[in-house]
Amino acid sequence: MLKPREKTPDLTINLVNDTEWTLSKQDPKTFTLLIVYRGIHCPVCKKYLEALQTKLSEFNDLGVNVIAISSDTEKTAKKTYDEWAIGDVPIGFEFPIEDARAWGLFISKGIKDEPETFIEPGLFLIRPDQELYAASIQSMPFARPEFDALIKAIKFVKKEDYPARGEA
Repeated sequence: MLKPREKTPDLTINLVNDTEWTLSKQDPKTFTLLIVYRGIHCPVCKKYLEALQTKLSEFNDLGVNVIAISSDTEKTAKKTYDEWAIGDVPIGFEFPIEDARAWGLFISKGIKDEPETFIEPGLFLIRPDQELYAASIQSMPFARPEFDALIKAIKFVKKEDYPARGEA
């Protein structure tokens, strides 16, 4: 399991805009916000990412780079991007299940209309040097951090130079 103050694994992932994104090449002023979502089959993810879309400028103003990724295929991720109201959110696809395990994420077997296997949600705040600052990992689609609360917390962290916690 990843712990705060430890270096995260590097991550390179393809985006729906036909570019490639690499964590170690990010240069945020404050954090990279990495959101892992379940995929197009998840209505909770749709609401969550659409809410993220409305908060992107606030994250940008705080020096936070944002990306959302899933294990969906390229075709499915592009469909997600086209059908959901997330036009400014960078969307990555085909996040390997084994890489997700290295990040401490939960993996589920699909039921009904879900993929055979997929990654459960996670949110990671990562410092510019790729050190994990905070993580929120769910085993279900519910109970994700609210963006207004996260923005408020980042403002506090910046103002107070509050250290990462949970490293022991």
